[in-house]
Amino acid sequence: MTDTPWLTIVGIGEDGAAGLSASARSAIAEAEIVFGASRHLALLPNLKSEAVAWPVPFENGLDQLLVHRGRRVVMLASGDPFWFGAGTSITRRLSADEWVALASPSTFSLAAARLGWALEDTACVGLHAAPLTRLRPHIAVGRRAIALVRDGDAVAELARYLRDLGLGASHLHILEALGGPRERIREVTADAMTFVDVAHPVAVAIAFVGHGATLPRASGLSDDWFAHDGQVTKRPIRALTLSALAPKPGEMLWDIGAGSGSIGIEWLLSHASTQAIAFEADPVRVARAATNAAALGVDRLRIVQGSAPGALKGQDLPDAIFVGGGLTDALLDALWTLVGTGTRLVVNAVTLESEALLARWHEAKGGTLLRIELSDAVPLGTRRGWRARYPVVQWCVAL
Repeated sequence: MTDTPWLTIVGIGEDGAAGLSASARSAIAEAEIVFGASRHLALLPNLKSEAVAWPVPFENGLDQLLVHRGRRVVMLASGDPFWFGAGTSITRRLSADEWVALASPSTFSLAAARLGWALEDTACVGLHAAPLTRLRPHIAVGRRAIALVRDGDAVAELARYLRDLGLGASHLHILEALGGPRERIREVTADAMTFVDVAHPVAVAIAFVGHGATLPRASGLSDDWFAHDGQVTKRPIRALTLSALAPKPGEMLWDIGAGSGSIGIEWLLSHASTQAIAFEADPVRVARAATNAAALGVDRLRIVQGSAPGALKGQDLPDAIFVGGGLTDALLDALWTLVGTGTRLVVNAVTLESEALLARWHEAKGGTLLRIELSDAVPLGTRRGWRARYPVVQWCVAL
């Protein structure tokens, strides 16, 4: 523990020293060493202290920074270091009294100010170190988003991505080097995007226009959102299952017997802070679940190839568990042993053998047992009739 912060994280804009507060300028002037990306250091050409360029990848610089603990150190970061910036990566390894941050306007704030967009009504997404599919949950005709992207090539990739989704008419505001002497803003539709001279740093403000499908926000997505081989929890049952699992912000799910990954994916779509681990033994289904998760913007789904209960050991403990396949007495015994008290468990069974198993465990452990019977209207000669689906028995219990 130190009496005063040894590290000052300074958010710097494209206007360099001119845009810094008096406190930030003072911290830099008094620093023994200044860390920053080469681009940031170039914005401060008259540094009197030692300047150290931050390495790529970013993580490689953290230990190098910590070697200087106790000296007067400044770390330069873009704009607001805690909005898709470097701030949290650094401070999670420090105690609260070791650092102070002095932020500048973020790229999002500058973009909104240039375009007159209400920032609270605009999705703000960091795609500079993430796949473009992270944008998918935010895409809806008539809505807006501002995305930080890696470079000019990423802008072209983003335009192609929108075209492929049927949103080629979307308006792209290409925002280069906002706040500095190199600032440039150009507007083009995704269909017409041909610029090859886009300068870094760059963000894209998007007004979505077109006829592409919007990802619904309610649980129980249509089955055709997921690639599958038939091993998918069907939409009505999935909606009831997600309702029983009741995801809350920050919670972790274990999806056991994940198949296409649909339950874990919808859990993750419920809130940006949720986490999920999918357990699946079949390698083809593992790959398919990963593809589905990426396509729907939740590539944070962790997939473990293996059979439960063996594959469960050593994993981060969950707040809720769904068992959609591989139900056995040994699995349920293991869950009661491995997982903490209060964890929500939802199990779906279709076969008579699985139903009998659930009936026994329900009698022993309590909870609720629900039989779900659904029928679909189908042609019956010249008329229509009801064709029953296999009933599903759902057990919900707190471990």
